[in-house]
Amino acid sequence: MTQDAGRTIGFSPAAAEALAGWLAHLRGLDGAADHTLTAYRADVAGFLGFLHQYHGESLGLARLAQITQADMRAWMAHERGRGLSARSLARALSSVKNFIGWLAEREGFDPTHVFSARAPRFQRRLPRPLSEEAARAVIDQVDLQAGEPWVAARDQAVVTLLYGCGLRISEALALRGADHPLPEVLRIRGKGDKERIVPVLPAARAAVAEYVRLCPWGLAAEGPLFRGVRGGALNPGMVERAMQRARSALGLPATATPHALRHSFATHLLAAGGDLRAIQELLGHASLATTQIYTAVDSARLMQVYRAAHPRA
Repeated sequence: MTQDAGRTIGFSPAAAEALAGWLAHLRGLDGAADHTLTAYRADVAGFLGFLHQYHGESLGLARLAQITQADMRAWMAHERGRGLSARSLARALSSVKNFIGWLAEREGFDPTHVFSARAPRFQRRLPRPLSEEAARAVIDQVDLQAGEPWVAARDQAVVTLLYGCGLRISEALALRGADHPLPEVLRIRGKGDKERIVPVLPAARAAVAEYVRLCPWGLAAEGPLFRGVRGGALNPGMVERAMQRARSALGLPATATPHALRHSFATHLLAAGGDLRAIQELLGHASLATTQIYTAVDSARLMQVYRAAHPRA
């Protein structure tokens, strides 16, 4: 018996061992991040705990092989009843299907009843990119607001990489001293330890070079490229703080976050005629469906322009 997210969970040692084995599989073979594994564990542990309480018995592997459609419906109704959103339930169901699919392959049972459970419909949130003018203004602004020139150059270099290359903060801050001077293309390891090739704009290479020129800390080949004021690795929170100050100075909405620069990269490429498959590769999305959301963003922006400008709108 254990605690997870404030709920009491009980399931058999065999089920607990299977859960641990599945998480180890995701970590070892798929390269899942720690926070992703934590979310997966909470989802599946909650599911197993529900089945334990629902049936009034500790469920071993043999019983998990006999999960019915009624079990799935009861669990999903329970989760909605305790206030879980449709989006969160869809994520939890995906975790459960992944776990049961892995277990079925190991134990040799048919997971059809679990796989046939349908996720609730929900309205997917659209990314909130900045306009091209706002993105350029942010890059200029972060260069003006730091007290020390090298810190200003550092912040500008990071946000230029986020917007110019579509990097996540974690990917930009994972760059090492050996990556300088930046080449024309970077090999980036993103989510799931998947590698992708990202072209580097001359402006981004120049911004990083200027930061390195001013940086007071020696850059070891295996050490972090971007340094904090005490010489350690730059904390992502400092990038978020720089972005917060920039959006306050420019009057931008709270959605103007560092990750919004990555959204802006994708949206502006698409608006300029970029190929959706190419943008998928640049962003490192495993599924084209994830990238396709930017077509909805571009269409929504086009409708806003239409309604504002057309005389009969």
